[in-house]
Amino acid sequence: MNRPQNDKSSGMMPGPMGRRGGPHHAMMMAEKPKNVKKTIGKLIRYIGKSKYLVLCLLIIMLFTTLLGLAGPALQANAIDAIRIVKTGASPKLNVDFPSLYKTIILLASIYVVSALLSYLQGIFSAKLSQSTVFHMRNDLFRKIEYLPIKYTDTHQHGDMMSRMTNDVENVSNTISQSIGSLFSSVITIIGSLIIMLCYNPVLTLVSIVTVPLSLLVTLKLSVYMRRFFKEQQTLLGKLNGHVEEMVTGYKTVIAFGREKKAVSDFKDISTGLKKVGIKSAIFGGVMGPLMNVISNFGYLLIATCGGYLAIKGAITVGVIQAFLLYSKQFTRPINELANQYASIQTAIAGAERVFEIMESEPERDNGTIELQGDTMKGELEFNHLVFSYVEGEPVLKDFNLKVKPGQKIAIVGATGAGKTTVANLLTRFYDVDSGEILIDGTNINEITKNSLRKNIAIVLQDTVLFSDTIAKNIRYGKETATDSDIQKAAETTNADLFIDRLPDGYKTVLAESGSNLSQGQRQLLSIARAVLADPKILILDEATSSVDTRTEMNIQNAMTTLMKNRTSLIIAHRLSTIKDADMIIVIDDGRVAESGSHEELLSKNGPYFRLYQNQYAGIAT
Repeated sequence: MNRPQNDKSSGMMPGPMGRRGGPHHAMMMAEKPKNVKKTIGKLIRYIGKSKYLVLCLLIIMLFTTLLGLAGPALQANAIDAIRIVKTGASPKLNVDFPSLYKTIILLASIYVVSALLSYLQGIFSAKLSQSTVFHMRNDLFRKIEYLPIKYTDTHQHGDMMSRMTNDVENVSNTISQSIGSLFSSVITIIGSLIIMLCYNPVLTLVSIVTVPLSLLVTLKLSVYMRRFFKEQQTLLGKLNGHVEEMVTGYKTVIAFGREKKAVSDFKDISTGLKKVGIKSAIFGGVMGPLMNVISNFGYLLIATCGGYLAIKGAITVGVIQAFLLYSKQFTRPINELANQYASIQTAIAGAERVFEIMESEPERDNGTIELQGDTMKGELEFNHLVFSYVEGEPVLKDFNLKVKPGQKIAIVGATGAGKTTVANLLTRFYDVDSGEILIDGTNINEITKNSLRKNIAIVLQDTVLFSDTIAKNIRYGKETATDSDIQKAAETTNADLFIDRLPDGYKTVLAESGSNLSQGQRQLLSIARAVLADPKILILDEATSSVDTRTEMNIQNAMTTLMKNRTSLIIAHRLSTIKDADMIIVIDDGRVAESGSHEELLSKNGPYFRLYQNQYAGIAT
């Protein structure tokens, strides 16, 4: 079963909002950041799905950090093992070799073990990041697959794909680089502070005097960075959406000579992205140098104060060396977080965009009744339907129609009358504002959407084919179909006439959207798919409007066979294709203006007669 696209007939269905403005356009220009705490909380829950990987990574980081904290103390011992003592008139070098050798061996062991642990940390970080984004991508794709048609109709497809790829990838990179660093930073700060206090409280106070300054700079810059990184991600999604539209509609672009316009629009978006990217890079890049200046200033203070205390005999030279290293370890995590802040903000902005889709309202299905195809009759009733795509602008107004089982009904009307809307409502791609639709006397709201759609096959004017074999594209109508069933469906629609001429026959792999086939051939495959589905209700939405006259005759013959004993709704502009319908209804101003056979409607000189005259006036002349 193919899903219908935007309602071409109603004229009221809004196109992708990224192209026409509205809510989506407003989102693109938004600069105000969302709830960062909430986003981080959700990311933590995704990371927590790999709890054993997190535990292993934290244990490795714990040992790595503890070994790193032991290094400066051992270096201080090594320095203090070498002393200059006065013996008589001249100073003499006194070395405690046993202590020095022991310290050197311990230092070498620490460096070797730290290197091995760092290697393991890289492995576990990569596994954790990939596992996290694996779950995120799966949940995001599952959410997209179950979104209401209204959501995909009103959101730019390229932007949705950008969230699946670019935004999730940014999250992956940040997790890989930052999770271990965050945990290590906490332990390093606490451990360094405790050790420094044990050595000398006064010098410890000197070491941490620059911390408030670092925090102040980080908080001030973060306000701007968060805004620019959020805007950068939304503009990137808009750019991807534009590229997707231009590539998909390339033939239309060149047919109307709009290449310059396409390039100009791309340049405008790209220029905006460039400007925001530069601002993001400036604020993100300035953070590291500022932190380094502050850190070096603190380093100078420690060296000066430590030298003074050493002269007074309060501490040894080894302690000064240890303090210099511990002060670096104390401030390094802050500097690292500042340097990583840009990527962290990018990841948070991307995660927000991903979670926006995940938190959107899913397609609701309150139905409990399962339609059984073998017992289903196919009787339809549309009672007093009122429906609008845009609030306050109804497309259908008190629409009423009864269709008997097996009856072939043609629906015609001017563009914008609401013909395709009837199909959208019958399949529950949209729900009615008021009124009801009955199948065999049962309200379709009480029927599960899955069983409802399994018993309705749709053939659209715009064919939907996938980059797979011809056989699998036909089998899309019925997953359990055999190769023999597929061939019979193709023979019914005369699609076998061109399939058999292909070098690989049914195993021929189609290009994207079946672009290596003609429009008529693609339509025949789409109809073969509907034949294979063997539905009780068949909807043909301009199914033959894109094929030549000869192909149309073949399809019409196939349709005659297909529509036997099936309730069929034929939405058509070309009135020549619906002359043999059991009943033709004309929609005008959202209502059934008149109904009857082709001859009856012509004799009434009403809306149908005017449509017929307008369509064939040129031929008659």
